[in-house]
Order: sequence, then C-alpha cells, then structure tokens
Amino acid sequence: MKKKLGLLYGGKSAEHKVSMQTAMAVIKALDTNKFDIYPIYISEKGEWIKGPQLTGPVENVDQLAFSKREEIQSTALSSSLFETTENNNFDVIFPLLHGPNGEDGTVQGLLELLNLPYVGNGVLASSAGMDKVIMKNIFEVAGLKQVKYNSFIRKDWQNNKEKAYQKVEQELGFPCFVKPANLGSSVGISKCTNQEELEAAFVEAFQFDRKVIIEEGVTAREIEVAVLGNDEPQVSVAGEIVAKKDFYDYKAKYEDGNTALIIPAEVSEAEYNLIKEEAIKAFKALDCSGLVRADFFLTKEGNVFINEVNTMPGFTPFSMFPLLWKESGLEYSALIEKLVDLALERHAEKQMIKYTM
Repeated sequence: MKKKLGLLYGGKSAEHKVSMQTAMAVIKALDTNKFDIYPIYISEKGEWIKGPQLTGPVENVDQLAFSKREEIQSTALSSSLFETTENNNFDVIFPLLHGPNGEDGTVQGLLELLNLPYVGNGVLASSAGMDKVIMKNIFEVAGLKQVKYNSFIRKDWQNNKEKAYQKVEQELGFPCFVKPANLGSSVGISKCTNQEELEAAFVEAFQFDRKVIIEEGVTAREIEVAVLGNDEPQVSVAGEIVAKKDFYDYKAKYEDGNTALIIPAEVSEAEYNLIKEEAIKAFKALDCSGLVRADFFLTKEGNVFINEVNTMPGFTPFSMFPLLWKESGLEYSALIEKLVDLALERHAEKQMIKYTM
C-alpha cells in the first residue's frame, strides 16, 4: 500500500527559497508507485496553505507556491492540514523547512501534539541544534572539543558595546567569526580581523537574531559527515568544503558557486575514525533522530574540533548531506525512503510509552 506523505515547505524565514528548492528536489525523486504526495506550503507571511495532491511532475518552484484562492481547505492551523480529502491522516510528514519556525522545534512540537509521524529530529534536538550557544554548551558538557566562543544578547550589547568588544578581543582575539545564534545557511555571518569589522559584524548579526555567537578563528580544513539513524546512527564518508572566498558564507553556498565540495575528503583513517566517533557523540548528546550533518575543523596537527551540527541540512541532490550518502552507497531516492522508515520507527516506539499509571 502506498504511503500518504505530506511535504511541509516554504516557511516564514530567511531560508524560504532554500526550502522551496528542497521541496522541488524531493518531489522529483519520490517514487509515485510508493507514495501519494500532498504539498503543504507555508508562505513568507506565515500562511499555511494545503495544495491538491500531486499527481504529475512539477516543473518549477512557482507551482509549489500556492495562493489562498488555490487552497483546498482552510488555512487555519489545525489537524485538517494533515489529512487527505477523505479525512484520512497522512502516514508521515516530511518537514523540508530550514531556519527559524521550521527546524527549531516549533513545527516539530505541533506535529508531536497531533501525534503524527514526521521525518527528522524531535523538539529537543531541533531547538538545541538551532541555537548555536545552547548546542555548544551541551557539547561542552558532553566532552566534545570545540574552539573558544562568546555570546551576547542584544540588550547586553546595547548597554555596553565597548565591554562586549573588549571581551571578544581579550578572550578570542582576531580573526573571529560573528554569527546569529539561531540561523542556518551561513546567513548574517561575518569574519572580523579588527574592532571596526567586529562592530559592523555585531550590527549585521543582530538583524537576524536577538542573540549572537562569536567564535575563535582557527586555521583548519572544514570536514563534514552525514549521520543517519535513530538509536543506532550510521556515519557517511567524510567530505570537505573548500571555499574560494575567505569563508563559506551564504553567497558561496547558494549563489555564486564559490566553493568546492570534495567527496570523499582526503583524511587519514585515524582522523576519519575520530571524526566519526565525535559525530555520533554529538548526535547522541542532542538526542537526535533521523538525520544530522556534523561539521568539524581539522587542523594540520590533526586536532579535530566540532563546529556545529545541522538538524535539517541542505537536502537537494547537490547538497552535502545527500552527496555524502551517495558516495557511501545510498542514492537520493533511497535516502528519502530510509528517512521515512526511520520516522515511522521512532513514532511506533513513542506509542509504546505509558502516560498514565
């Protein structure tokens, strides 16, 4: 019997367009002999609009951006969004959302309340993985090796900007990187080599979040692995990002192609085994499920520092996560099916939990 798969995409975030591209790629890869596909579009204004079941090919992303006049049911945020026209629940939901209001635990919480199976990480892992400060604090407790970092909320920075800049310079030095704490896809990130650049970077990052994180700059290679599974996660081969610019920012990632992905990365067996071990440790520290991309710094001395994990990594066929699994022997369409199976497995386990005595 075919599975009824609800695709949730778009979103009220700076990564709306990225999500649309992801949805387009997944739809093209899905086997319609195995899945009935139901699109649920979230506009940039935050409107939830369920479109009709997809029965044919989708040629461009504009066909997935439904308007209110095209909706087949109310846009009210309710369980009816996740039902077929025959009022049957979808078998599983695949949230293809990036950034705030998507991969930060908010949508995951809604799906938990509706008791619906969904692909990917749960509320805790999603929210902790989205907030880089919380994530790094958890990694520190778990014993994962990291570069030094500071963080500030907007109000503290506004009350004493000079104190903030001095703290960064004294504890981290230059170069350093300033990032919004709760945003992915390298949006709002700046590299700073002096105080003037640091001041501008704070202003830039605070446009996207009320909290920023500042990380010590290190001379290192950027190595990534993909993690797949629930309680017994598997790790892909390693890949390397080589930015043709100073660092891997949003434009390098999505717009101008100024980056190269090397898969598999040229790392020693010992380096790979250490990265693999640390990736699994990070996955379990956040109580992750489904999928994670784990990003590391590898110095020429062989030191491995975890940078971050992404609980909903880029997911087009040309993104690092699917490419790593392709090199590991798992093609894009099979990867999607595996993630659906993992979602159903996790949901079935949750149904065994007793909530009353």
